[in-house]
Amino acid sequence: MAGASVLALAGVAALVMNHYEIPPFTDKGEAVSFGKPHTGDSGEAVKPPANSKMSMPTGPKADFKNSMTLPDGTHVAVTTLDGKKSGFKGKVWVWAPKEYDDPKFAKSGFPVMIALPGGAGYPNNYWMGTDLGLQTSISKWYAEGKSKPFILAMPVLNPGPDDKGVYWDGSDIPDQPKMGTWLTDDVPDLVRANFRTVKSRDGWAYMGSSTGGFASLKAVLKHPDKFKAAICSGPDIVPDSSLWKGHDKEKAENNPELLAKALIDKKGPDVYLAFQVGTNESNKNTLPNVEKFIAAYGKGPVHTELKIIQGGQHNAKTYVPNMGEGPIQYISKVMEGPVE
Repeated sequence: MAGASVLALAGVAALVMNHYEIPPFTDKGEAVSFGKPHTGDSGEAVKPPANSKMSMPTGPKADFKNSMTLPDGTHVAVTTLDGKKSGFKGKVWVWAPKEYDDPKFAKSGFPVMIALPGGAGYPNNYWMGTDLGLQTSISKWYAEGKSKPFILAMPVLNPGPDDKGVYWDGSDIPDQPKMGTWLTDDVPDLVRANFRTVKSRDGWAYMGSSTGGFASLKAVLKHPDKFKAAICSGPDIVPDSSLWKGHDKEKAENNPELLAKALIDKKGPDVYLAFQVGTNESNKNTLPNVEKFIAAYGKGPVHTELKIIQGGQHNAKTYVPNMGEGPIQYISKVMEGPVE
């Protein structure tokens, strides 16, 4: 009995240490590499044909460390990215679905979703935690035929804490860190360097809630040549950071309403925007503002869909489950991947 008790206690201790991620009962912090090169009979990596829709990892490889291991064996990993174009240095978490390592997809490029949080989005991006279920939901939705098997990139949104209402609107505000360039250039470059991706914009999307919803909306409207779709949950519609003071020209250049109008005037390219708004949002203007945007700009190349979540509140726990009931299908239908 004494031996059994000791074993039982040891088992409980192991579970506790695993829960709190205390080595050696966890693989947190271990190096992670995603995917294996597709090799031919000679053992050398096979290059895709020139007309391939997929892009092989361009390198250099990032130093990814395991942040969390999911029950299906996939990893949420983190690296510190020194943004070459923005000059900003910050953390990015990544996750690839189990299909990415499936031999039948060894020659395939995968679609990418850049997931942006609300609030400060610093020093963490809350989508990197599994409590919100984004990663497991993507896998479930793909199995149900609702979603593409997206690679997720989850960068920090702001260069510092949301102190006294100061935030950066996911934009290049003069005399401030270039968070717009960070989100639309440096983070995609990191993903291309380390993963098999889709060459064209047909494999690139954003999603975000609140401030992250605004940044997602703006990114697609400002760079429709690079990104095709976004899921915007409880988003702001216009830039409202206090840091824009004295920079009206630059503020206008980051206004989704003006960007949408310009895209309509140019007649494309087509973008697809799936909005989600709860009826119990903390800001009662959120739903009217989104409806006004759709009424004014949801035409021509700006394709929109709105899901109103009855009883839904302004939080990620409301938005994730409802993504599977419309928004994820809406953008997945117009995107590509996996592709060879």
